[in-house]
Amino acid sequence: MRRLVSSCAAALVVLCAAPEVLAQEPPPRIPLFVFDLHATVPRFPSDDQQLADSRKMELGELPGAGLGVQAAVQIHLLKVKAVTFGIGAEVATGHASQTPANGATSSTGVPLRPASERFSTFAPQLSFNFGNGNGWSYISGGIGYSHWELTPEGAVPPDVAAGVQAANAEPLKTINYGGGARWFVKKHLAFSLDVRFYAINPGTPYLPPTLGSPRTTLLIIGAGVSVK
Repeated sequence: MRRLVSSCAAALVVLCAAPEVLAQEPPPRIPLFVFDLHATVPRFPSDDQQLADSRKMELGELPGAGLGVQAAVQIHLLKVKAVTFGIGAEVATGHASQTPANGATSSTGVPLRPASERFSTFAPQLSFNFGNGNGWSYISGGIGYSHWELTPEGAVPPDVAAGVQAANAEPLKTINYGGGARWFVKKHLAFSLDVRFYAINPGTPYLPPTLGSPRTTLLIIGAGVSVK
């Protein structure tokens, strides 16, 4: 009887301790692979006179903020203490447009035209990740190239149209840097947020005597999903 009581007590201790052991299991590591897809809000400059001049436009014709899409992939290869290092790539595009009210004019009395603006970029990235497989934050950056298209609509002289087309097609060296976080609500699906700056090199002056597009830091805020 003593042996039976002892065995039952031992089994009871093991059963009671099992949940605590399971609860103390370490969280999963940051996974090898993650893919992000975000809807974004690019903050195009709306008060940069040099940008307007580079396309022979009025300041009031600049579209300002728009909408876009951002996709990125990261492969996490190495963990050193609290930091997991990753390499990957990102592609992003954004678009904005504006149509002035009927009869709207600039401060000098020039009628304002509709205009559209688009930014697209691709770059490899290096990331530093902090956390575990249930959710983690990161900072990342990379160097690539982008196209910054700004096009007035309506009547445009042929020489101006050619200059605008050349400026829009020029690849501009771009450094991107920023950070964000991923929160996994399911095993393989997370809500994610990314805030990123794009430092864009100045453009070539294709419409002399005006300067090319200015050196600009473009802010893009994105939110969406991540898959691991």
